[in-house]
Amino acid sequence: MKRVGKGRALLVTGTDTSVGKTVVAGGLALGFRKLGMEPGVFKPAESGVTGDPPDGLFLRKCSGTKRPLKEIVPYILKKPLAPAVAAKMERVNIDMAVIQGLFRSWEQEHPVTVVEGAGGLLVPLAGTFTYADLAKLLAIPLLIVARPSLGTVNHTLLTVQAARAIGLRMLGVVISGYPQKPGAAEKTSPRVIEEMGGVEVLDLVPLIDGVSTEHSALGKMKDYRWKELASKVWDMLR
Repeated sequence: MKRVGKGRALLVTGTDTSVGKTVVAGGLALGFRKLGMEPGVFKPAESGVTGDPPDGLFLRKCSGTKRPLKEIVPYILKKPLAPAVAAKMERVNIDMAVIQGLFRSWEQEHPVTVVEGAGGLLVPLAGTFTYADLAKLLAIPLLIVARPSLGTVNHTLLTVQAARAIGLRMLGVVISGYPQKPGAAEKTSPRVIEEMGGVEVLDLVPLIDGVSTEHSALGKMKDYRWKELASKVWDMLR
């Protein structure tokens, strides 16, 4: 697929921290590659990091990009806190003009760019500026990643309602870490989310052997049907 004009983009956000955003963002990058594209990957800030940012390394590996790591993750913070909080404590100025400029360069040079947030939609990125504000600033839609277990209906619907109240467009929900033997909560939650949230559950991504975003290990990532998910997302972005 050849890129025509400016590239498309989306923000992968979550219903909480550690719900599988990086796996889904990386999986989408793999899927876009299987569709014949060269995807961009961008994570404005990563906290809780000593040395190279593991999420950034994982995304770079999944996307196959040769661009420098500092262009994937421009702000690296040591404290495992919301980026705005960590930045304030570490006296780091997160400049939205820098973030916006880097995003535009990704958008112009790639047919599609996967932007990964941190935590959930209302996590502050800089001062009181949240990832919801970032989605509005960049004018990109959301892909919401949720966990499969009990409580996910409430967390997901709250995120959906918040996104609608802010005026953000949602592509859908991906449930990550879906178990091989789902219980009653895991079986029923996707349908309840769709019915009550008026939003499509696009995929139930299972736990994938050997994947470690901490150590940039892809494991069996390439064996999963990321191409199908990427194709759905691409159609929604067109």
